[in-house]
Amino acid sequence: MPLLTIWNKYFNSVTFSSDGTRIVSGLGDKSVRIWDASTAAELRRLDGHSGYVQSVAISSDGTRIVSGSGDNSVRVWDALTGEELSDGTRIVSGSGDKSVRIWDASTGAELRRLDGHSGDVQSVAFSSDGTRVVSGSKDKSVRVWDALTGTELRRLDGHSGDVQSVSFSSSGTHIVSGSWDGSVRVWDASTGAELMLLDNHFDCVRSVAFSWDGTRIVSGSDDRSVRVWDASTGAELRRFNGHSDIIHSVVFER
Repeated sequence: MPLLTIWNKYFNSVTFSSDGTRIVSGLGDKSVRIWDASTAAELRRLDGHSGYVQSVAISSDGTRIVSGSGDNSVRVWDALTGEELSDGTRIVSGSGDKSVRIWDASTGAELRRLDGHSGDVQSVAFSSDGTRVVSGSKDKSVRVWDALTGTELRRLDGHSGDVQSVSFSSSGTHIVSGSWDGSVRVWDASTGAELMLLDNHFDCVRSVAFSWDGTRIVSGSDDRSVRVWDASTGAELRRFNGHSDIIHSVVFER
């Protein structure tokens, strides 16, 4: 895999397109950038945000990109042309105002506000079927919500530090969370039971993700390592060292 670098710029979030041919990144220079995953060539730069881009995602068909920024805005882009759009179905966002919000991506209308966290919401994700939302907060909790009604379905407690990252497995049956306490935890999404504690990191875990088939978990940490885990047993399968600074974002190629 080639190395993507921009001198003196922070990569805050990265993700692959579903076909694995492109990488989308959100940067500290307020831009969103699209890269060729094979050559590391920059294909397109999307400008419009006036604050650091903290989070990016790409639609399953690879045609749209959504970005969230410190300028308090969420933007939708055409992944092929770089044009800013209002297109899609729904977007979920988490904020320093302690709320989770669901938006109509076509109109920009706020569909629902989910309140309950007592600290900044650091990470959010939809389940693959769109029926639930998971959120992680500085209040140290992970919460699961009904995406249609906004009802809080479940609160998952166990972390002793801010929850930095959350994600559903593709099946929707499990949730993984990473925390300032240095741990990765796996939860049963239906019952809220903690299934596994993965605590080999020795510093804040900023990003976690399931592989597309749900068999592995990847985590990135302030300890400058990326680690891959067996999602069934919790065994550490692999450790990647090479970054010279904290790791903000990790994702599996589909």
